Amino acid sequence: MRSLASIVALSLAVAMVPPITAQEGRKQFRKRDSDKAPAKSAIFNDAPTGEQVAFFEKKIRPVLIENCYSCHSSEKPDKIKGGLALDTRDGLRTGGDSGPAILAGNAAKSILVKAIHQSNDDLKMPPKQKLTDQAIADIERWISIGAPDPRTGAKLAIKNEIDIEKGRQFWAYQLPKDSTPSVKDAKWAESKVDQFVLAGLEAKGLKPVKDAEGRTLVRRLHLDLIGLPPTAEVAEQFVFDYDRDPEAALTKLVDTLLVSPHFGERWGRHWLDVARFAESSGKTVNFNYPHAWRYRDYVIAAYNDDKPFDLFVKEQLAGDLMPARGDAQIAERAIATGFLQVGSRNLNERNRLQYELDVADEQIDTVTQAFLGQTAACARCHDHKFDAIPAKDYYALAGIFRSTENCYGTVRFVQANQPSQLIKLPQGSAPTVIEPLSAAERTRIEKTIADLRESIRNQPDRQRNIFAFAQVALNTARLDLFEKDGTPKVLAMGARDKFRTVESAVYARGEPDKPGEVVPRGVLQVVGGPKVSFSRRSSGRLQLAEWIASPENPLTARVYVNRVWLHLFGRGLVATPDNFGTTGTLPSNQALLDHLAIQFTNDGWSTKKLIRSLVLSHAYRLSTTHDATNFTADPDNTLVWRMTPTRLDAEVVRDSILAVSGQLKSDSPNGSVLAKSGEGPTSRRGLSSRTDTDPDDPHRSIYLPVVRESLPEVMSLFDAADPNMVIGERPSTTVPSQSLFMMNNPFVIRSAEAAAEKLIAGSSSDTERIRQAYLQFFGRVPSEKELAKAEKFLTSYPTQSRYRAKKEPWIALCQAMFGSAEFLIRN
Repeated sequence: MRSLASIVALSLAVAMVPPITAQEGRKQFRKRDSDKAPAKSAIFNDAPTGEQVAFFEKKIRPVLIENCYSCHSSEKPDKIKGGLALDTRDGLRTGGDSGPAILAGNAAKSILVKAIHQSNDDLKMPPKQKLTDQAIADIERWISIGAPDPRTGAKLAIKNEIDIEKGRQFWAYQLPKDSTPSVKDAKWAESKVDQFVLAGLEAKGLKPVKDAEGRTLVRRLHLDLIGLPPTAEVAEQFVFDYDRDPEAALTKLVDTLLVSPHFGERWGRHWLDVARFAESSGKTVNFNYPHAWRYRDYVIAAYNDDKPFDLFVKEQLAGDLMPARGDAQIAERAIATGFLQVGSRNLNERNRLQYELDVADEQIDTVTQAFLGQTAACARCHDHKFDAIPAKDYYALAGIFRSTENCYGTVRFVQANQPSQLIKLPQGSAPTVIEPLSAAERTRIEKTIADLRESIRNQPDRQRNIFAFAQVALNTARLDLFEKDGTPKVLAMGARDKFRTVESAVYARGEPDKPGEVVPRGVLQVVGGPKVSFSRRSSGRLQLAEWIASPENPLTARVYVNRVWLHLFGRGLVATPDNFGTTGTLPSNQALLDHLAIQFTNDGWSTKKLIRSLVLSHAYRLSTTHDATNFTADPDNTLVWRMTPTRLDAEVVRDSILAVSGQLKSDSPNGSVLAKSGEGPTSRRGLSSRTDTDPDDPHRSIYLPVVRESLPEVMSLFDAADPNMVIGERPSTTVPSQSLFMMNNPFVIRSAEAAAEKLIAGSSSDTERIRQAYLQFFGRVPSEKELAKAEKFLTSYPTQSRYRAKKEPWIALCQAMFGSAEFLIRN
């Protein structure tokens, strides 16, 4: 039965895939091109994109600095090994005594790659310790795309040549200015947003396509605002109302969806992408973050409550330093600073200063990209190569974060050398996920710890002692979750100020053993904004947060409204949502972007008001109809002459399957699987392999555990955000493994069975069942041709069991509909 159902599913999926847009095609080509090694004749990439430069600065240069420069630096020509200098671009490409270190586009034949793999006894670099698998993979990928390297050929030194005033002339650093566009077709432009869109189209001699039908709009609004498809009843009622009074029907539906608790789950997930949310540390030693779920729930609640975005910014950066009324708000604002803690960490780093600098770097990178759209972390080793961000500004920010105590938990363990404390919240101020500890259980754990320590004292075998020490750490961490009377402590990841503030030195090449001039804490000069002063009595995080959240900051509102536009229209007005610098793209409609930013701040930084104004615009109601003239002039739809069809996000794919099949549990669970498994390596977290690849939790996907390097299969296959970095825009791929998942994954098969049972129980007529199936899966009724084909399929389906003869054809049909492009794409 499954094989035929799979064939039907694949056939429908292929038959219903719409044409790929030029933008989508180029994205897929770039992905395929970056995944394979170019031909031997490939040349060095001397015109890298901003993303490629950032990859070099974050993934390649730090590895070279930490592991190679001590023996291969042009600063020590008399001690350089093998004549190979790796601290300059020319030195790396020219190579040493053995020839060029890298062959652009051919990682496999590059001497550098052979050396770091250490497969040859005569060629093992670095000699003391092999690089991590991730570092090796990053270097191979870098070489395969032409080894983009922004360094100059000469010896690198920190420069002081950046012209800040000249840098401020760039559009992104100028305050937004509102304007009123002039349009010819005033009747079409129903709002000021429409006026800006139409003015851009008319300037190119283009016209928008026709409006979408009511059935398309009800599904679009549900998927965009709450991430779930409409029920058949809701879809039918909306179409009925829309045919009589479109404006009233749209307004009523939008207002209903905005107050749904599912709104926060949908839009909170967008922010978690930017916040690089995960429940484990990642890197070479992957440890649980059992308290990260509190930050996730804070974000969901913030969106449901329509927390003003400027307040949202300040709480995440400095909630612990803000005044609070009562224990609940104290807890909420402390939890909000989990934003700074949920990133990846290299816990096996032994050098404390190196670790501190790396953590600050990760936080600077996240904060500047998330809120400002700036790649400030590129200035860690040298002045920014493209934007007016000197290394001094980077280390001025570093002083703020180095003055902050990071409380993320974890335990001292094998290769985990950097544990920290957690924030203890007022008792009763927030929920807990663990049961009280009985006196008997405490006694048992204490005895276990005592026995382990005794065995360590009497055990000469060092290897066994390592295991025993690890068990002591885990059991001690277990006891630390409770008060003396067994009451669970209320703990959270978060930030707090250190006892002393730090003014950071500028570290040449980012190396901890090369400190230079000490710089006072500060912000990015080129951005402008309000003046900021720092006190010795606090880290400066609150001052930084207030500077970012100020209406006088030219970037913050622009960056955020651009993110919202991207999620509703499929493409940002600035197509590089995390990079508003000179290597990012220019706005396709700066006047519209500026208007939205100004209106957003005037509306009290309200996300819901912003979304409401956009989804009620005429531009949002456009169909996805193709127009040859428009496509020729604007193939990427940058001017919004139609609505861009988009593949559903991974979470929406899974949630839609659960919803349509009647399995979705709409309440929010308490905590997380990781919270219940506690501290320790993620390999101990108590999840079975099936749970990893086939999560059977019927709650929404935002509540699934997010373990770095171990996402559930449906998440990884359908392009969920990489939690190791800021993701403003997810990639959208179409690959065979996605179809295979819909054909063979047990979760999909179980859901098809549940959906079939729901249809069979709902009606006695096959014709009515087919109609209901189309309404539930696609939000529309079937055509006469589709109805006839479905009836023929059901009557001709070869069943394998007479006891399941009635159900099997319907299971196969439901599975085919799950795998169809119409189900997986939002039009």
